Amino acid sequence: MLSSMPHHNLTLLGFSPLKSSSFALFLRPFSLYPILASSPRRPRAAGYRRGDPSPRFPPRRKWSSFEEESRQRKGMSSSSDSFEFNKRRAEGKDKIDKPKKSLKRNTRTLNPTNTIAYVQILGTGMDTQDTSPSVLLFFDKQRFIFNAGEGLQRFCTEHKIKLSKVDHIFLSRVCSETAGGLPGLLLTLAGIGEDGLSVNVWGPSDLKYLVDAMRSFIPRAAMVHTRSFGPSDSTPQIGGSSKAEGDPFVLVNDEVVKISAILLEPSPSEEPGNKSGETSVVYVCELPEINGKFDPAKAMALGLRAGPKYGKLQSGQSVKSDYKDITVHPSDVMGPSVPGPVVLLVDCPTESHAEELLSTPSMNRYYSTDGDKFVNCIIHLSPASVTNSATYQSWMKRFHSAQHILAGHETKNMEFPILKASSRITARLNYLCPQFFPAPGFCCVLFFACQCFGSSLGENVSAENLLKFTLRPHVNLGFDRSCIPSQLTSSRVIDELLSEIPEISSKTEEVKRLWNGPHNNKMMIEEPWLNESTVPSCLENIRRDDMEIVLLGTGSSQPSRYRNVSAVYIDLFSRGSILLDCGEGTLGQLKRRYGLEGADEAVRNLKCIWISHIHADHHTGLARILARRRELLKEGAHEPVIVVGPRPLKNFLDAYQRLEDLDMEFLDCRNTTSASWASLETTSPEKTTSNGSAEGSLFSKGSPMQSIYKRPSSPVTDNASALPYLKKLNRVLGEMGLEDLISFPVVHCPQAFGVVLKAAERKNMAGDKIPGWKTVYSGDTRPCPQMVEASKGATVLIHEVCEASLLTKNILKHN
Repeated sequence: MLSSMPHHNLTLLGFSPLKSSSFALFLRPFSLYPILASSPRRPRAAGYRRGDPSPRFPPRRKWSSFEEESRQRKGMSSSSDSFEFNKRRAEGKDKIDKPKKSLKRNTRTLNPTNTIAYVQILGTGMDTQDTSPSVLLFFDKQRFIFNAGEGLQRFCTEHKIKLSKVDHIFLSRVCSETAGGLPGLLLTLAGIGEDGLSVNVWGPSDLKYLVDAMRSFIPRAAMVHTRSFGPSDSTPQIGGSSKAEGDPFVLVNDEVVKISAILLEPSPSEEPGNKSGETSVVYVCELPEINGKFDPAKAMALGLRAGPKYGKLQSGQSVKSDYKDITVHPSDVMGPSVPGPVVLLVDCPTESHAEELLSTPSMNRYYSTDGDKFVNCIIHLSPASVTNSATYQSWMKRFHSAQHILAGHETKNMEFPILKASSRITARLNYLCPQFFPAPGFCCVLFFACQCFGSSLGENVSAENLLKFTLRPHVNLGFDRSCIPSQLTSSRVIDELLSEIPEISSKTEEVKRLWNGPHNNKMMIEEPWLNESTVPSCLENIRRDDMEIVLLGTGSSQPSRYRNVSAVYIDLFSRGSILLDCGEGTLGQLKRRYGLEGADEAVRNLKCIWISHIHADHHTGLARILARRRELLKEGAHEPVIVVGPRPLKNFLDAYQRLEDLDMEFLDCRNTTSASWASLETTSPEKTTSNGSAEGSLFSKGSPMQSIYKRPSSPVTDNASALPYLKKLNRVLGEMGLEDLISFPVVHCPQAFGVVLKAAERKNMAGDKIPGWKTVYSGDTRPCPQMVEASKGATVLIHEVCEASLLTKNILKHN
């Protein structure tokens, strides 16, 4: 809520490194001038006299001694004082001169006997229930991840799980719920080390649609090796053998593990119009058996001398006896073999999939009584509504001694915050000032803390975050709960805070008095250099339910332990809401802020989503938000949400809609510039070209900012074809009480934009007109005239921290 604003109608909201909530709270002015003024002076360099026009300090060397000598050997001068603009380096083309990077991993020797192996639950989405949990299959020198939902990177950073050794990623379904975190994960792996890391991504045949969609914004696609399988694919079997009908697809088969896939197609009774993304996969992980111990006494009794024949017997070969006329077989001298454990990962999103699972012949060999494979552990990724059905329960009973881990979404998991570091900070800030920092979505969990401990084989166990099932060594086969983090409660966090900072309780009372006092507006001013006595006229008689700005993510480039990536939620309450940028994990952030039901209501009320540019940290959460909105509104009549973004974003959404129906309408940012809105008012779109004057020189022909996607024949850059969508957006804005949504170009990457939101005029109790507030969001940008011009008269300015001080200085100078 915009409760207090300074003179000139301008409040600057920067992304602070100390917090991730809506607004900052400063109780007293703060300045760096005393610190800078008291800094000790550096001694004057010898050889420089007072009044000497020469520099005060000797010029900095341009190269190291080694580089200088190298340049002299090559006949190059190092004494020039002039600097030249390196255009190739500025455009990133100098990297092309380097030799191509090796995309292969180092060869690692695998030993199936002396190894540690386990499966572990990575609890992404267990608390917010917005994405599928991931599962890690760990070996000493190999890592396999099953499903990569949103928040996987942030989770691994929080719990110190190294992604640098991930060899393969397997998707049980290809949709936003299971693959929302894949683009960001691939970009992170590509940036590790000097050469980057390659990774194999496995999934059913519809994986190719996801890959096509990601190509629009992942520049290093060579690092990704996709391996799809299914009836429409010709993926060869590992080892070159042909696949018999009904057999699983063998994906990986090496010295330590064999991973196979069994496809589950929806039943024909399912309603028509299914998307290909509803194909589900059951993954079977089989570890090889370990040969029994060699008995030298038995070998000597059979007439064998110690030597190479001992090794042949241990490797499974039969040999001739040295002293007897017999053939010695391995079974004669080896102890009983230890069978390799088998793990199933099952994902049945609907009961239709469960019926297919019950009838598929590929599973027969793994049932305890009918087959030759003994299953030790089954991890159920299916939702509780499916696992509790009679069909699914009857299938589970076929595994008499297997341990079942139920990893689907359960309501009680909302009580366990997975990202404990950020939850702890949120709870502390809420204790200090609950008006600015709402309570986190967790409370006392003592009732659930001890559930499912000490269960015996064959029982169902609810998944816990970082729960392990040990596979090797065999003597430790079973559950390992040593890594499960302690449960976090708000009362525990506050007790820790009071023990660390006892005086915080008095400060909390002081904040309450300031908030409830008669002059609280004056104390909430962030910029002490502005006039505190005047409240902007646009905020006269404003109410709590008029508008609220929530910074869902303030991180840069990729999610971190304490911050999510960019997303700004503008809540207009009963009139709807707008989302500015939508980085990975935005849906989870909404659920942490509003709770499960409150977040669903926020998604339902979304009328418009505006995306600044195509970088992954600003839009990879969009598909998950759109899919969730479509799911929530599918039963009733509703309008598609309007997505405003750069042209490359449409390429991504069009390709992605082959997987899931996103129920949206797209409008190019260039069609929402001031020139495009002028064409709507005059209803003469031919008067304004696609290079409208609002774009200035940033996107003019020949400019470095001109995008390769801008073509004269492109329909989304033609105002005439965009006119119906502009009219609809204009109507939606009017319903939300907004007068303008204007995109303007900024200096960052091709087709990067900022946005201006302006509320419509209101009337006070006396009947006088009150001007509407104005909010400006910069997106990612360097200081530029377009940003300064757009910020004139702004009530709230939200900008990135990169070069923010210089940008702020330029804006204040012109306002």
